[in-house]
Amino acid sequence: MKVVIQRVSEASVTVNSEKIATINSGLLIFLGIEDLDTIDDIKWLSKKIVNLRIFNDENNVMNASLLAMNGDVIVVSQFTLHASTKKGNRPSYIKASKPDFAIPMYENFILQLENDLGKKIQSGKFGADMKVTLLNDGPVTIVIDTKDKK
Repeated sequence: MKVVIQRVSEASVTVNSEKIATINSGLLIFLGIEDLDTIDDIKWLSKKIVNLRIFNDENNVMNASLLAMNGDVIVVSQFTLHASTKKGNRPSYIKASKPDFAIPMYENFILQLENDLGKKIQSGKFGADMKVTLLNDGPVTIVIDTKDKK
């Protein structure tokens, strides 16, 4: 699994002119899934995300986690995170999982994140043409790949 995490002051997802998710302070998470991903990747990644100390504490130092600050979350599926650009100018998405594998993994990731965070989170719509807006706070952008757990 690969994620791009954006710390946001606000974010939203719109599908077919309907706003389906909106948050204020928290994280916008873009999630890419590949066939090698497992439930263990989901558990590790969720725990890592909720405990990342990337929010400002009372001293204005990035020392508080999403869990500590009770922030909100939107998760958006994004197969393009697995783009290969090694050959030519047209990216290949061969490593990105097909929906029959990716949808259950996406849903399990959301459930695990809700469990670890102790609250409901919002999401985009898998496979839809989504319009995502965000106001990056910081800016803070973190990239995590579960295949590189160093």
